[in-house]
Amino acid sequence: MDQRLDDTYENHGFSEEASDGILDTAVDSERRRGRGATSNSSGRFEPQAKVVFDDGWQSLEELPPFKTVVTEEKTRKIITRNESPDIGFDRSINPYRGCEHGCIYCFARPTHAYQGLSPGLDFESKLFVKPDAHELLARELAAPGYQCKMIAMGTNTDPYQPIERQWKVTRRILEVLREANHPVGIVTKSALVTRDLDILSDMASKGLAKVAVSITTLDPQLARAMEPRASTPPKRLQAIRSLAQAGIPAAVMVAPIIPALNDAEIERILDSAADAGATEAGYVMLRMPLEIKDLFREWLREHFPDKYRHVIALVRDLHGGRDYDATFGKRQVGSGPYAWSIGRRFELACRRLNLNKRRQRLVTTLFTPPVKKKDQLDLFAA
Repeated sequence: MDQRLDDTYENHGFSEEASDGILDTAVDSERRRGRGATSNSSGRFEPQAKVVFDDGWQSLEELPPFKTVVTEEKTRKIITRNESPDIGFDRSINPYRGCEHGCIYCFARPTHAYQGLSPGLDFESKLFVKPDAHELLARELAAPGYQCKMIAMGTNTDPYQPIERQWKVTRRILEVLREANHPVGIVTKSALVTRDLDILSDMASKGLAKVAVSITTLDPQLARAMEPRASTPPKRLQAIRSLAQAGIPAAVMVAPIIPALNDAEIERILDSAADAGATEAGYVMLRMPLEIKDLFREWLREHFPDKYRHVIALVRDLHGGRDYDATFGKRQVGSGPYAWSIGRRFELACRRLNLNKRRQRLVTTLFTPPVKKKDQLDLFAA
């Protein structure tokens, strides 16, 4: 899914040259209180662009605030495959579409256009849940010829976003993986991951689980503006501590690094995470494919107008003068002098803190395919 977005970046009329001439499409601040995006423009596949416009009759005052709406989604498969050479997994599971965390920089936002919805406010308020994900997973793991490799979760939308408290789809998936002794790697920015310490610690004792917690900033005000419904930075650090104390390999992801906004915090974030018990670390530079480049610009103009030109100039410097370069090997770290300096700072800080000294490799040899409901049991099993 991610690579498909990257590949289509140049083919949908998103003009970088016109990107500074953004129309004022902001939704009233009271209607979007607690949300990340400032607008809700139509997705790139829609034949018509719909923009909220005040016609002078005060009709906008009657519009209700954005509320979270969850729709059940039926799918035929739950494991998504990819062939991207610059990421460390070839399969993943996404229990949800859309994400209530509302992170303005989220590279998964453009996927909502496939639903005929806006990657803006719709992405964080109109959510889709896959309630039978655990049943689909058990069926796919039991399929003849399935080869066990780590399944990644949290690579698109967060498996521990707020609606997971009610739906518990992620927990049921973990139960299936534990029963099958199947390895899993999780990335999240939610302290809700600690709810599942019982399952994860059991799996980790066999070398089957690891968790990375994403920490973008330690500044609570910046975090609230940038990631309005994600766990606060202190809670994420506490989650790392709880994971480590439970014997679960914990990592920290400094992601994304946004030039002139949170790049000065790299060392502080790594220091704090290492103190909490993290043993591994990674980072990703800001990525702005498709609709994200306009959504991020709108957000930046509203929250940091004085930094707008400087931030955008540095982002373009990372990508050869463009908003985004989807080239494998460059899309996540950028290129050029600024990208080199960020990489060097990160490397030196990790070396000082003994992060990444030893990377945890998950075990695949313990995998036992689930027994299909209609399969005949072994008469001679112990």
